[in-house]
Order: sequence, then C-alpha cells, then structure tokens
Amino acid sequence: MSLPRRRPLPGALSAGPVNGTSGRSGKSLHSLAGDGVFPYAAKSAGVDQILLSRRVEQGGEGRGGAGRDTAAAGVRRGPPEAAAVWPGGGHSSERRAEDRGPLRGLFGSPFGGLRESHPALTLGCHRPSRSGERPPSSTPRLRGPLPWLFPIGRTPRSYLTSPCSRGWPETSSSICWSRLCFLVRPRIKNMRYIANLVNADKLAGRTRKYKVIFSPQKFYACEMVLEEEGIYGDVSCDEWAFSLLPLDVDLLSMELPEFFRDYFLEGDQRWINTVAQALHLLSTLYGPFPNCYGIGRCAKMSYELWRKLEDEEDGETKGRRPEIGHIFLLDRDMDFVTALCSQVVYEGLVDDTFRIKCGSVDFGPEVTSSDKSLKVLLNAEDKVFNEIRNEHFSNVFGFLSQKARNLQAQYDRRRGMDIKQMKNFVSQELKGLKQEHRLLSLHIGACESIMKKKTKQDFQELIKTEHALLEGFNIRESTSYIEEHIDRQVSPIESLRLMCLLSITENGLIPKDYRSLKTQYLQSYGPEHLLTFSNLRRAGLLTEQAPGDTLTAVESKVSKLVTDKAAGKITDAFSSLAKRSNFRAISKKLNLIPRVDGEYDLKVPRDMAYVFSGAYVPLSCRIIEQVLERRSWQGLDEVVRLLNCSELAFTDMTKEDKASSESLRLILVVFLGGCTFSEISALRFLGREKGYRFIFLTTAVTNSARLMEAMSEVKA
Repeated sequence: MSLPRRRPLPGALSAGPVNGTSGRSGKSLHSLAGDGVFPYAAKSAGVDQILLSRRVEQGGEGRGGAGRDTAAAGVRRGPPEAAAVWPGGGHSSERRAEDRGPLRGLFGSPFGGLRESHPALTLGCHRPSRSGERPPSSTPRLRGPLPWLFPIGRTPRSYLTSPCSRGWPETSSSICWSRLCFLVRPRIKNMRYIANLVNADKLAGRTRKYKVIFSPQKFYACEMVLEEEGIYGDVSCDEWAFSLLPLDVDLLSMELPEFFRDYFLEGDQRWINTVAQALHLLSTLYGPFPNCYGIGRCAKMSYELWRKLEDEEDGETKGRRPEIGHIFLLDRDMDFVTALCSQVVYEGLVDDTFRIKCGSVDFGPEVTSSDKSLKVLLNAEDKVFNEIRNEHFSNVFGFLSQKARNLQAQYDRRRGMDIKQMKNFVSQELKGLKQEHRLLSLHIGACESIMKKKTKQDFQELIKTEHALLEGFNIRESTSYIEEHIDRQVSPIESLRLMCLLSITENGLIPKDYRSLKTQYLQSYGPEHLLTFSNLRRAGLLTEQAPGDTLTAVESKVSKLVTDKAAGKITDAFSSLAKRSNFRAISKKLNLIPRVDGEYDLKVPRDMAYVFSGAYVPLSCRIIEQVLERRSWQGLDEVVRLLNCSELAFTDMTKEDKASSESLRLILVVFLGGCTFSEISALRFLGREKGYRFIFLTTAVTNSARLMEAMSEVKA
C-alpha cells in the first residue's frame, strides 16, 4: 500500500523555513540565494560548517564560456549578483507521480532523489576576485545530506564549487568575498571558530557582512557565545529547520549521528525538541496517530513535548482521518545487544564494510575493477540491490549468479532478430539491460571484497563467539578469544565491541575479568583510551559487577522499612542506578534465542532471527511484535521491569472509528539514538509475514563501529 501524495516536506525537499532573529516570517533558502547567499560544501555528520559566499563582481559569465554553460544548465536570469540554477527545469515528482512507495507522495521524487530533479534550492553564483583562486575549503567530513539537496555534480563550476578536503582556513585572509554565510550545527566550538574569523577581519580592517544559519535549530547558548566574543552585532542569525531526510521509500533519517552521544552519554536534551518537531510535522501531513507506544526516558520526553505541540495547534489535525495506524518510539539504550552484534544481511554487511553515508556508499577500486572509486546510491531504485538487501549473505552469491545468467539470456535474445525487432530491442530494452549489468557487476565486486575482508578477519570464529555470548555458553572460551583479539591488536573498536557485548549479556563483568581486560586493552592500544572506559561505564555498555551482593543487601534493608509496592519501585531504582541489563532474563521471557531442531534454514527463514544467522531475534523488533499482538504493554510488565522502564513505558490509544483497516497496517517506528540495517531487515520480514507495512524514522543509521566511536575519546 502507499500513502496519497502530499506536499513536499519542508525539512527535506524545500529545505525548511529559515527563521531570522528579527521576528519576521521565515525565509526559505530560495530567498537567501536571491540575496546572494549560496553554499558549496556539506558535512557528513549532518548540516555543519558550510561556508557560503557572495560574488563581488557583477555579471554572470566567468572565463572560458561559463555563460554558455549557464544557459545550457537552465539558469534563469535574475539580479546580477545572484543568478539562480534550476536543474532540469522541473520536478520529477510531478512527472513521476505514479510508482510511489509509502513516502513518495510526501517527499516528491521517489527517494528524495534531489541530485537529479528537485530545484528546491536556488544557488547563487560567485567568481573569485583573483584568477585561479579557490574558495576557502571545508573540513574533510563535509560530505553529508546537503549533496541530496544541492546537485553539485550537475552545476557549472562557475556557479557552485565542489567540496574540497583541505580543512577550514585558519585565517580569513584567503577569503575574497564581501559576504560570508555559515551553515552550522549549534555547537559552541563552531561559534568560537566564527568569532575568530570575524575578529581577524576586524583587526585587518576588512568589512564584510556575516550570516550564521543554525540547523536544525538555534540555541540561546550559541548566541551568548557570539555576544561574549563581541561579534553578536556583526552577524545575523537564522534557523534552518532541516528535520527529515528521505533515504528510501520506507526510511527517514534526521541525520543526527551526534544524538546518541549527546543524550545517552552526556545527558544533553537539546535534540528532544527536534524529534518532537519532526513527529509534529508527520502528524500534520498524515493526520493523528491513533495508537502510540513508547519505551524509554527519551521516548517519553519526546512524546510529551510532541503532544504539547499538538495541543497548541489542535486545529491542524482535528477531524482528519488517520493514515498511519501505529507509532512506536524506542530508545537505543533499551537494546544495545542488537546494535553490538555483527550484521550478516547484505545491506548491513555493506554498511559495516564500506560505511553507508546518507543512503550512498563509496565503492573503491577493489569493487569497481578500475582505478577510480564510485559513489553509488543504495535504495529501492537499484533493482539488484532491492532484491538482495534483506537477504542473509550466504544467499546473495547464488542470487547474483542466477541474475547474471538471466541477464545473459536476455542479451542472447538479440540473435536471430530481424531489423524491426532489433530496433525495438535497442530502443526499449538495451539501456535497461546495460544499467542492470553495471549494478550487477558492482554488487558482485562488493560481495567479493566483503568475502576477502571477512575471511582475513576470521569472520566465522568471530560469529561463533558472538553466538556463544548471546546463548550464554562457553563464556570462559569467549573471554579468552577477546583477550587474544586484544593481544593481536586486530582493531581497537572491534575489541571494545566484544567487551561490551560480553558485559551486557552477562549483566556486567566480574571484577577480575574487568580489570584484566581493561589492563590488557590499555597496554595493547594505549593509555589514551582510559577515558573511553569511563564513558562506556557511564552509558552502561561496559560495567563491572558489584562485589558480593552489595546492592541486594542495601535493597533488602530499605525494603523492610516500606510497603511491598514501594519496595518493588526501590528495586527498579537500584537496577537503573546500577545500569543492569538483565539480558538473560529478558531473553528467556521473549524467546530471543530460538530453539530449533537441526540446522536453521537461512534460505527459507521462519522468523526474524535469520538476520543473525538464526541465533538471535533482535530485542527491539520482538518488543514491537509483542506489543502489536497485544495492542498494549499488557502482559509485558515483567519485561518492562527488567528493562528498568517501569515508569517509562506508555500507550496512548484513541478511538479508531476514523482509522481505516489499511491505515492500521501502516506502522511508523521511531528509533531514538540510531537503528541498524539488521533491525530494518527484521521488521521488513515481520511486515511480510504479518501483513504490516513499516516506515522507519531514525536519528541516524548506526552500527556497532559507530556506536563505539561515539563513546570513544580517541578519534580516528
């Protein structure tokens, strides 16, 4: 099923409102471009530190016939200081209104394919003041969601320069424009950098105009820093509400990879409002959600703030027919185990091996069989990828082999054709066959590269150890394997991941093992990792069991002084304080470790456990399955208590009179702190089995390596 068409999402296609400090109505980036503001780079951690500039000289043409290039690119003539680029001259979302998935009507083009089709942002033009001079460079990580919005590769160089990787300039002497605009995350360090740049201009006697655009929202603390640095009066501050980015027909990302560390480690609640605004936007577009379920402190806070926004603007959704029947809000710290396990579905392995960023991946020469790397968009538009993305890796080679034979058979059909048949074949089928052949070649190369890397790392032994930890068998052997992994210095991130998995599945390490593993790790990888262990302990990822039964003794003494009901709450409070995982008890309650006779059939999977080779059903996915069956948390009280969330699980059900049976099969799952491709594949499988259609909204797509890097104080 698919949802009806909707107007483009403000936070994605039309880039969201840019609200200024003057209290005037919000500007879009169209108007900013019309004022001569335009970007040239983007950051992988989201929208961050983008230096924008304005052409000093009048006239749209640069050297070497740039004017002809401009005309060819479909540039509309405007004010001499800011020409506007309109790639393709129209919306592909209007031309391709049919063939839409559940989110295609919301986001215009099917996959947010803004590189090709969407002129949502007008880009100003510029020309360096000195021949051959390049604009100031950006940080090496400036490759993120903005390339989805700004078609850099399809824009003439005289109008928009490509990102470069030399880093931001330390001084402003190399910047030759009369206006500078910074598109930044609301971070104190970014404000310090901008202040240094502006103050350097003042000392040098340069006069410019400065604009700072905060995304996704503006914080008072940042403005205070600008005021402390003495430049608040020299800059104008705006806000760009960039909240949602469609990565696929069923996947939305807020592109906030910093959310996990900020909230779950630092306790920073700055992004709660951003989540609430995103939910409010979706409810505005698709009507109220009849059934809301959530678990976790962050989920509850986001839900409560979202409801406040709904109450303030009650008229927008009142009386509307719901189009999404259920919504789940889940905190990442409810299920660390799933995020720490090695992924074995194809899309997850590609992410673990090559790092999928904002829905695309860079395949190196070892995959492309050439001397160049290639950036590939991975979504449902790639027909080959769409068929294998959710498959266990052991099935992928067989599928690709069969696909290659079928493709060859289609090519062979041209033999014996007459002229008319050959003409039809060339005009109608050949282009599609060549595209499919190219994609097939890339995915075969990716599989071969994955096989080489995993064979080199002894992947089978690693998976065997993980399964033993999940099942609770051979813990001593698993601990020895982790020690050997550390001593061989295979990877600091991998070693940390295995230690955390051991800690969570065993409800903390015994003091002897904790000290031994920590000492070996610091000796092997360096004492600079000491603060990382502190972070992991605070987040509950790597903990030490309390000596003896200290907590239990304190609990029992306090319990004697209060009623039984209060004693239960005190026990829960102690469990939360100690960051207990209770994984073994939860696993038994929810049957997370399937018991099968013989070998698990990965070709015809029977349950969601196939995403981990039949060894483990993702906890987050099992919770969703159980709640959907019960339509509430009723009967899951013990599980909720073991998750230390007795006061943090909530259900909000309204009358379903207006909700159609079709909308009740459509489910929005919100992951706060990131979700993995394994969880997405598992829920897609559950949807096929039960007749549901899942849509995923996440603060960012994550995996075990990203989780460990977020906790690490040693940056790669």
